[in-house]
Amino acid sequence: MVTTIQLNENVKNALDRMKSNKETYEEVILNLMKIAEKCKREQEQLLIEGCKVMAKDMVEINKEWEVVDSDADWEWNDNGDKKRRHPSS
Repeated sequence: MVTTIQLNENVKNALDRMKSNKETYEEVILNLMKIAEKCKREQEQLLIEGCKVMAKDMVEINKEWEVVDSDADWEWNDNGDKKRRHPSS
């Protein structure tokens, strides 16, 4: 089934600039849709990879804090101040 769509003159002119002599508007639009889908997939993949890198970094930071926390020999007193658990250390 063939249908007619209305386009703003600027959009039609942009499509005219994109198409070759023998290419139809439908082919131009389909090619643009393929490009948009490819860009979307690539962007999703980049986001996934970025999240993986951030997760790895967060694990490393957590490991560093665990070392610091295990070395810290302090506790909070009733006044909300920090003090050493074992003052002799």
